[in-house]
Amino acid sequence: MVKTRQAAREAGERIRHVPFAAPAGVPSGVEVMPLARLGARLPRHSLLTPQRPAFHHLLGPTAGTLRHAVDFTDHTVAPGSWLWVRPGQVQQWYDLGAAEGVAVLFETDFLDSATAAAARLDDPWAAPVHTPDPQDAAALRTAADHLAYEFGALGRMPLEVHTAALRHLLAVLVLRLAHLARPGPGPEPDEVHLRFREAVERHFSRTRRVEDYARALGYSSRTLTRATTAAEGGGAKELIDRRVVLEAKRLLAHSDLPAARVARELGFSSPTNFSKYFHHRTGHTPLAFRTAVRGRGDAARPVRTRTAPSAS
Repeated sequence: MVKTRQAAREAGERIRHVPFAAPAGVPSGVEVMPLARLGARLPRHSLLTPQRPAFHHLLGPTAGTLRHAVDFTDHTVAPGSWLWVRPGQVQQWYDLGAAEGVAVLFETDFLDSATAAAARLDDPWAAPVHTPDPQDAAALRTAADHLAYEFGALGRMPLEVHTAALRHLLAVLVLRLAHLARPGPGPEPDEVHLRFREAVERHFSRTRRVEDYARALGYSSRTLTRATTAAEGGGAKELIDRRVVLEAKRLLAHSDLPAARVARELGFSSPTNFSKYFHHRTGHTPLAFRTAVRGRGDAARPVRTRTAPSAS
């Protein structure tokens, strides 16, 4: 089917994902390199504009300071800590010359399904920065070093054996990091909270009403609010609003869609309602946010927004 000019224009305005592209001659789906090499490979425009990659970034500085923005929040990652940017999250690079360390890039499908599930690779709510204690930091560094060695040892074993070894070594690294991301040796996250987060991820553009999620999941609204407050310190409505605002920011930053189209994408009845909603929760109009994040006057600085109390 031939697209109309209008359809082609609208398709081009949607968020442009950055695909994974492994170098020729190495196993597809994973790449391991020093941070300095990654920094030298990034084109300058990548350092000035936000990106939304379709693959995972594990960045582990060993010296210096790594600065990186994830979903419009600036992070400073010290040696021994790890930054994990997941597919679909918005990231913005800074000058990587100030940090030494390792960068591990991989697609979710490179790992087996059991590892992906155990590490919750598809969790869009996961925190990006992980700071282990010294013992865990040493174990993570050993895992990363072994992975880097194996990646550089192409040709010393048959390709299928080399790829299997990379898959297992990467699994060790991500499973350890995923374990560190949990709150501690206590119970697993509450099932009600997890089910609610998953439902919000699927349906936030259709409804922002806690009652709709409660009815679909078979809980009361009070149960959802209690579970979310216990897990995150904020209520169920706040969780929904945070996810809607995040997607609005992503669309405003990565596309040329007018605010009216963004409003429709997110299920708002009118551009005015969307603008009021966005301004109440961020302190910015949609246009002001887009102007700031596009970098007028300071292309490398992410916009900082406040979170206002949610209106029921």
